[in-house]
Order: sequence, then structure tokens, then C-alpha cells
Amino acid sequence: MDPLLLSRIQFAATIAFHYIFPPMSIGLGLILVTMEGLYLKTKNPLYQQMTKFWVRVFGLIFAIGVATGIVMEFQFGTNWSTYSRFVGDVFGSALAAEGVFAFFLESGFLALLLFGWNKVSPGWHFFSTIMVAFGAHFSAIWIVVANSWQQTPAGYHIVGEGLRARAEITDFWQMVFNPSTLDRISHVYMGAWQAGAFFVLSVSAFYLLKKKHQDFAKASIKIALVLAAVASILQLVSGHSSAKGISETQPAKLAAFEAHYPDSAPADLYLFGWVDEEEEKVKMGIKLPGMLSYLVHWDSDAPVTGLRAFPPDKRPPVNFVFQTYHAMVAIGMALILISWLGVYFWWRRILFDIRWFLWVLVFSVLGPQLANQLGWFSAEVGRQPYIVYNLLLTADGISKTVTRGEILTSLVLFGIIYIFLFVLFIYLLNEKIQHGPLADDLIVEGHRA
Repeated sequence: MDPLLLSRIQFAATIAFHYIFPPMSIGLGLILVTMEGLYLKTKNPLYQQMTKFWVRVFGLIFAIGVATGIVMEFQFGTNWSTYSRFVGDVFGSALAAEGVFAFFLESGFLALLLFGWNKVSPGWHFFSTIMVAFGAHFSAIWIVVANSWQQTPAGYHIVGEGLRARAEITDFWQMVFNPSTLDRISHVYMGAWQAGAFFVLSVSAFYLLKKKHQDFAKASIKIALVLAAVASILQLVSGHSSAKGISETQPAKLAAFEAHYPDSAPADLYLFGWVDEEEEKVKMGIKLPGMLSYLVHWDSDAPVTGLRAFPPDKRPPVNFVFQTYHAMVAIGMALILISWLGVYFWWRRILFDIRWFLWVLVFSVLGPQLANQLGWFSAEVGRQPYIVYNLLLTADGISKTVTRGEILTSLVLFGIIYIFLFVLFIYLLNEKIQHGPLADDLIVEGHRA
């Protein structure tokens, strides 16, 4: 394998592993605010116990997320120096804002969240919980802004030529609110809310199946199920809005999502299939005729730009993008079904008695994680062959002096370290789940004003 492919694999592996954790912390942060808010409103010590337990889990997720996120930034300079030079002036402001305004906000109040129960008043502790959750959400905004600018550049001009060319910001707010930012941040948020909600559902359902901590588990499930049901529907709305935006800003990507080849013709929507890129058609597929045209233009006969409108070397890997996109959509629809079926069972007052559904909830924790990863693969690979859409080719963004052996060695070492971190995370998480909420947490503790 050449240095370009190895560098892409390395970056994909490190960011995919890192992206397990931020969505969980964002979604879990929102749940913590809800739980502690209910405790302050009702004075029911059960909500305090729930908050304390999930705060300990949140702390573990946050720590592993920070440890895995640092590596990505170093790769910009080592493996992608030309790319870093090109986008440095744009990314510098966005990533600096993420560090100064968001990460320090989240991490600064985290100590109060974890250790401040007996050291500050209940109101101040709740404020710290809100700030941690807000910081997690705010941090995601700046990361998405930076990535969205790669997808739909705006508010810039090019300075220099050739390998020395770089993008400079001419309008900061146009860069921030580039054409894909709002759609993509809403999509990321909904995926994160689902990740947090289904994580809580999974652990709580496990407790019910084992007949442990049942009051705790039932209350946790009710809160998480509301968030899961709302987020799953909003994710569908967000995905539709995002696809409409892509049809205007990145038509080759949308065409790859549905393997739509004609230059300009009504487009079908596939439920599944396999793309033969040589014959330029979908095999063994089931499709809804004209449905993509309808979803994009509200007219099933409206033309949609297809892949043949682009030179072969300017098209993304069609079958890969087709499969990851459709797998993401399938998982998203399954999560809608699971969450709203849970709401129905809750309404019927039988939710906690249906063992097969509780087992579904236990394993449903994998759904948002897989959908988030597949969505990222679809978005990033769908942008190829560009690393900055229509401005810089991925092949031109790589460092010219890094050798194949150096990249392969670091990839293997990162793989070993990440396997160790993942095993450690699962071990510590399992320990916390097995111990469950602490009995002492049910005591309504005094707070110093």
C-alpha cells in the first residue's frame, strides 16, 4: 500500500475510534441535566442517585475521549502537511475557539460535577452540570464547522500558488455558517443524543433483566426513552434536510448515495442493492421509482444530477458510499422503531415486563454507534477525490517526506495502544455497571451554600 492509502487508513482508524466517545458524552450530558433537574424539582433522592451513577460513567467516557482525541491533531502535521498548510488559517480559528471556549468550559466545570456534591450548593452543582453539557455541545459545533468547511468552503480566498497555496478567511461568519454547517450540526447532535439515550437504555434494561436496581433502572429508562424517541424522529428530519443540501452543494456525493448514473434524469431511491461500477448499475436491488427526485424536489419526475455528469476520476467510490449510506439509514429506521415501540409499551404499562424487548434494548446501544460511524464514512468518502471539496485533492494533501514504513509502523503502534485503551474502557465500564448505583447515593446529603 502506498503512503496515501496508509495515511488515510491511519486517520480513519484514529478518528473512528475517538468518535465512539464524544457522542456518548454529549447525549449523556443532556440526560444528566434532566436527572439532576428532576432531583432539584422533586427532592426525590432516587434522581440524585441516578445522577451520581451516570456522572461517574460520564467521567470515564470523557477521559477516554480526551486521550484518543489528541492523536488526531498530530496527524495533521505529520501525515498531512500540505493539507494543514492549505486549511491552517481557516481551521486555526475554529479549533482555537473549540479549545478556548468549549473544551475548557466543559473540563473546567467537570471537577465540580464529579466532586462538588458536598462542597457547593445544589444550585451551583446543577449549574456545573449544565455547563459541562453545554460545553460538550459547544465543542461539537466548532469541530463540525471545521469539517463542514471542507465539504462546502465559504468565506475565503486563495493566497499563493501550487503546493504553497492556502485558504485565508475573508468573512469569519460566512466560514462558520457555510452552506452545510447547520444541517450537519443538527445531524451530529441527534446522533449524539441517540448514542447517550440508547446507552442508558441498554444498561438500565440489563439491570431489569438481572432484577437489580429496579427502581433506578425504570426511572432511567423513562428519561432515556423520551430522548431516544424524540432524537430518532428529529434525526430523520435532519437527514432529509442534509440530503437536500447535498443535492445542491455536492451533487456527486448524493448521486453516489443512490448510485444514480444518468447525467440528469429522475432518480430512484434504493432500499438495498449492490453497485457494479463497471456496468454503472445496481444489481440485486429493490428501489422506489422516482422517490429520490420526490424527496429532493417534491416531484418524482424532476431530474437529479447523476455521476456521468462528472469525469470518472472526480467520482467517489460509489459502491462503498452506497453501502455505508444505506446501512446508516437502515439502522436509523430501526432505532425509530425500537424507541417508539418502547414508548408504546410504556403507554400500555407493559414495558418492564417484556423480556425480549429488554434484550433488544440491551443490544440497541450498538445502533447509534454504528450509524454514527457509517454516516461519517459516507460523508468523508463521498467527498473524494477531494480533501477540500473542489479545491484540494486528497492525493495532493499528503506529506511528501513521510515514508510507507513510517506510516505503517505508527499505524501498528496506534492500533496496539487503541486496543489497550478499548479493553481498559470496557473493563472499567463493566466494573461500574456491575457495581451499579451506590446505596449511599440515596442519602440526601447536605450541601454547603
